[in-house]
This record gives sequence, C-alpha cells and structure tokens, in this order.
Amino acid sequence: MEKKEAIDQIMSHCRDIASKVTSLHQLSPKLNDPAAHGEIIKALFELTKNVEVVKKQVMKSQKRDESPEM
Repeated sequence: MEKKEAIDQIMSHCRDIASKVTSLHQLSPKLNDPAAHGEIIKALFELTKNVEVVKKQVMKSQKRDESPEM
C-alpha cells in the first residue's frame, strides 16, 4: 500500500468514527440515566479528541511529503 492510499483510508476511517460518535451522542439521553449519560458524554469527548489527534498527525505527515526538499 502506498502512503497516499494509507492516508486516504485513515481519513475515511476517521470520518466513519466521527459519524458513529455523533450517533452515540444522540442515543445516550434515551437511557434515562443522567449519571451514565454524563460519563458517556465525557468518553465520547475523549474519543473525538483522539480522532482529531490522528487526523492532525496524518495531515502533518502529508504536508511533510508535499514540502520541497532543501
């Protein structure tokens, strides 16, 4: 697998994860359990932060490849 393919797949998976996390946000209140809902929201926030870290690192890697050699 080429690096561009890996980047494309990682970014696609990140979008999929973000979509699933969003759907979990919408479902958690239906548990009718405020304590569980609060903990779920905290966990989903951490997931979102970590997915963003992955995306940021992939974009940095991509930019390093695109920068001109000195």
